[in-house]
Parts: sequence; C-alpha cells; structure tokens
Amino acid sequence: MSSVAVIAAGSFPRKAYPRYLAGTADRVVVCDGALEAWLKAFPGREPDAVVGDMDSIPQALAKRFAHILHPESEQETNDLSKAIRYILSNIPDASEIHILGGTGKREDHTVGNLSLLMEYASLYGLSGLSEVSLDLVSDTCTAFAVTDTCSLAVGEGRSISLFSPDNSLKITSEGLVWPTDGVVFDNWWKATLNKASADVVKLTFSHPSRALIILS
Repeated sequence: MSSVAVIAAGSFPRKAYPRYLAGTADRVVVCDGALEAWLKAFPGREPDAVVGDMDSIPQALAKRFAHILHPESEQETNDLSKAIRYILSNIPDASEIHILGGTGKREDHTVGNLSLLMEYASLYGLSGLSEVSLDLVSDTCTAFAVTDTCSLAVGEGRSISLFSPDNSLKITSEGLVWPTDGVVFDNWWKATLNKASADVVKLTFSHPSRALIILS
C-alpha cells in the first residue's frame, strides 16, 4: 500500500502538514503546470510522473523530464482529473491520495477542484472514507467527499462546512453546534461555518448521495 501526492498548479503549500504529506509520499504525480513549483520546493526529488495536456510546461522542462511525461490532449477534463486517472491506471497499490496545490491563485479553479472531489467519489468510489482515500489539503483546510451516513473524528471545536449538489438530500447531524437537520442544500452557503461540539460528528444521510466536507 502506498501514499500518493498529486501536485496541482494552485498555491503550493507553505505549512508543515501539507508539505509533510508531499515530502513523505511514496509516489508523486505532478500536473504539468505545477512542475516548476514542485522542483523549487523539493529540488532533490524527481516526481514519478508529470501528467496533463502539456500546455503549461516550459519547453526546457518538457525536454528534461520527457521520460516521465504522460500527455493527454483531451480538453473535456482538467489536469487534476487526468492525474487521478493516471493514478488509478498505473498505481494499483495506492491506498491514500492527497491533492496539494488544488486551491489558491484562481477562485474558479478552487471551486472546480473542490467540486471534483464529489465527482471522483461518484465516478471512482474515491472519498475521504473509502478503501482508497482521497482528500485535498491546503494551508487552511482539509476537504474530502462523503457519500452516505458516516462518523467523522474531527475533534471538538473544529470548524466544519458541508456542501451538496443534491437538494433532495437531508442530513441530520450529531456533534455540531448548529444541527443540519432542517438544511435544504439549494445553495452553497447553507451548511457552512459550523463547528464541532464533540470529538466525533455523526452525519445521517436520507439516501446515498454526494457531499463535500471542508475542515479548517
């Protein structure tokens, strides 16, 4: 079993925890636009793969790392999704995947990448609680998808926000300062800025669906 760090082209993390995940990962898969940032942060470690449409990589780096480039020309998905597909096809022993650099710089990329966590849960069964776990870690948050009733050991006092694209979903909660029992998920803000009132937060779904958890 191995851990995989996916390096996206947002703001490269500065804080200790996300950099620890990057530095200790068994495998590193870099989106093409993030290669320069990776080499600057970890100059002594060559990534295992560079994935993307190769429209954001300097020619000199493309030549230097030609042996680990994995180009995908299709434009229906972004480089992060290409990297996730690469991992699922080429790293069969992956047990945990951490996306780093998935936020910052551009708000549209940030929103898109966070929403993709729910997409990956639907398409590939990757969530924060699945056999192959997936999360996005930045200097300010840890984000992951869940797809059904679950208990989350977050620690009392932890800030927590919930999002879902399913306005038919009802989520009842235990261990939150403001219960989510009456929330209708018809806009992004509806279950944000909450806080854990217990070490473990239990979320009970009315039916299997998709939700995004952001801990900060």
